[in-house]
Amino acid sequence: MKALLCLRYGPPQALEIQDIPEPAAGPGEVVVAVAAAALNFFDILAIAGKYQVKPEFPFSPAAEFAGTVAAVGAGVKDFKAGDRVAGSIGFGAAREQVAVKAQQLVRVPEGLPLEKAAGIIITYGTALHALKDRARLKPGETLAVLGAAGGVGLAAVELGKAMGARVIACASSADKLEFAKKHGADEGIDYSKEDLKERLRALTAGNGVDVIYDPVGGVYAEAALRAIAWQGRFLVIGFASGEIPKIPLNLLLLKSTDLLGVFWGEFIRRNPDAHRANMAEILSLARKAKISAHVDAVYPLERAAEAFEAIAQRKAKGKIVLKP
Repeated sequence: MKALLCLRYGPPQALEIQDIPEPAAGPGEVVVAVAAAALNFFDILAIAGKYQVKPEFPFSPAAEFAGTVAAVGAGVKDFKAGDRVAGSIGFGAAREQVAVKAQQLVRVPEGLPLEKAAGIIITYGTALHALKDRARLKPGETLAVLGAAGGVGLAAVELGKAMGARVIACASSADKLEFAKKHGADEGIDYSKEDLKERLRALTAGNGVDVIYDPVGGVYAEAALRAIAWQGRFLVIGFASGEIPKIPLNLLLLKSTDLLGVFWGEFIRRNPDAHRANMAEILSLARKAKISAHVDAVYPLERAAEAFEAIAQRKAKGKIVLKP
């Protein structure tokens, strides 16, 4: 079978496609024929050797995927051949087949395309965990989303709207803001041209934002934090800008702010039942078209470098997917 492999650390152009043996389903495992593998920003870090998790060579990028069950191992009772499933495994999905533990899979509802299902677990899983479990977002509150047109940002926009919040999309261009508004954002701020702090204050009549969702980091984190409401919650999702901000702690004191880290991967390890409940909620919303699970582009394995480039240059609106 074909697999996209990282044989040494480097840029996406260094990835190679090779034929490797098909996997076998061990006890408690399921072999999935991969229909689509979704990419995330951390995949770029992983193949460059800059991610906190460093898998052994050779490895395939892509943590999340969707497809159909090809075979089940001994002891597996929840799945059978032909079932539509999706999963997240950290790395290794950019190949034609993958063997995973059965408990790492969720069923994909009929009517939800596998290409959409492939990119739903990490972005929407992270966003729902952040907004529901960490920030406890309430209907009527104001939510500001930085990087609102990217995969994880768009998920927060859509879920925030579904949870009854007033959503302010913050992004780096007018077309990205227009895209976010089409997916539920009530207001937009182009932080490449506008003062983020002042515009957030203006859009909240000086009261500030209740919840800030930040997958970007860099200079925008502190600017947004300075526009937070009394007892607001600031969600630290990631650092797509490449810069980890140094937050002055006096800003937290002055408004009794909660600074909340969101480590979704550790959450699902420590609390798998809560994760499964969140995923059931997300998949139900997707099936009902309450969230879009938007796929910006689909690339074959042979064009993986182009796919990674679209993510690195922040050109993607929603998810980028590889099709083995």
